[in-house]
Amino acid sequence: MGRMKGWRGVGLAVLGILLAGLLVPERLCIPVAGATRQDWHPRSFWFEPWGVSGVHKGIDIFAPSGRAVRAASAGLVVYRGDFGRGGKVVAILGPKWRVHYYAHLLHIDEKLPFFVTAGVPLGEVGRSGNAAGKPPHLHYTIVSLLPIPWRFSGTETQGWQKMFYLDPGALLQSAKP
Repeated sequence: MGRMKGWRGVGLAVLGILLAGLLVPERLCIPVAGATRQDWHPRSFWFEPWGVSGVHKGIDIFAPSGRAVRAASAGLVVYRGDFGRGGKVVAILGPKWRVHYYAHLLHIDEKLPFFVTAGVPLGEVGRSGNAAGKPPHLHYTIVSLLPIPWRFSGTETQGWQKMFYLDPGALLQSAKP
């Protein structure tokens, strides 16, 4: 019986964490310093054909190399380092159980804390990974860890994945520059 009470407590704690992640408001800022909505193409999300991945699951925010990249949302830094085609990347678990993925960085801030607030510097715009030889930009993706079933599309390439990928450009429409 004692073990059951212990597991119930763990279950309640996990439920509390899940609910907190869903209920915390998400306030976004544009992740490239000085960028505006004109610095990315509004229809680049889910554009195809797009290289090896088939469809473009984010947006590319173009800016001069070395321009500051900052956290678009508060959250926990779950990854920082080199990640194949993304080059130098940072991944942050933010509110609503969404992972904010920042790719092609020139470098990653060495003093990046474990928890960040929106606007904290992450690194600089670059061309690492498969962006080598292309204009410098930040590839920004938002992935929901919880599926959003009504976003499923049976008519688009990889349409089932739309349950997990959100259009950053649309979400940044009301964001602070």
